[in-house]
Amino acid sequence: MSNRLVLIPTYNEKENIEKMIHKVFSLQMLFHILIIDDRSPDGTAQIVNDLMLQYPGRLFIEERTGKLGLGTAYIHGFRWALSRHYEYIFEMDADFSHNPEDLIRLYEACHSGGGDLSVGSRYTKGGKVKNWPWDRIMLSYGASLYVRLITWLPCKDGTAGFVCYRRIVLQTMDLSRIRFIGYAFQIEMKFTAWKHGFKIKEVPITFIDRVEGISKMSTNIIKEAIFGVLSLQWESFTRKYAKPKR
Repeated sequence: MSNRLVLIPTYNEKENIEKMIHKVFSLQMLFHILIIDDRSPDGTAQIVNDLMLQYPGRLFIEERTGKLGLGTAYIHGFRWALSRHYEYIFEMDADFSHNPEDLIRLYEACHSGGGDLSVGSRYTKGGKVKNWPWDRIMLSYGASLYVRLITWLPCKDGTAGFVCYRRIVLQTMDLSRIRFIGYAFQIEMKFTAWKHGFKIKEVPITFIDRVEGISKMSTNIIKEAIFGVLSLQWESFTRKYAKPKR
């Protein structure tokens, strides 16, 4: 039995999902995986269901009714993980933009490195981005800088989606109040955890743009992040954040 669960939301990831599952299960540290699939029309869920026979008790899937958004997929996964008493819960993409081997480093940053949540960061010292055009890098870096300027969040990669949470973080947060679904979801989770008094540790990673499959980036996601950050900071002036019971 592992106390570490990797959450991987999927929508049309048939080119990547089998390779990703095999890779995570090949690591020297034991992880479980929960796939949250939004009824991918390309057969992603069927691939996972077939692999569950190969990895009983380690690989799980939750199939939702349709494309409901990244944020709601993770919230679904968080609740699933908490109800099954996992101690460390990870967010990771299916497309290999996040290196599965870095899961161990994220875990260690929380388990023995003093972090309540750890972030695989492109923009902390030692972090890198590969295979992105310069304008995409500038957009992403600019967004992270914007987040820090508006919210004062002590994290150089506020939009990062490669994260490890200790159980206590997700238990303390009121997940029903998390409202964003795109990049703003990642910002909102880190910001809310920090406001509750949790410590964020950044782990430098090399982010590699997807080789197979299609990016889910859209104009609406970018707009949500821009205006969502302003509303998060404004609301925080009057909201009370419970301190964790350690």
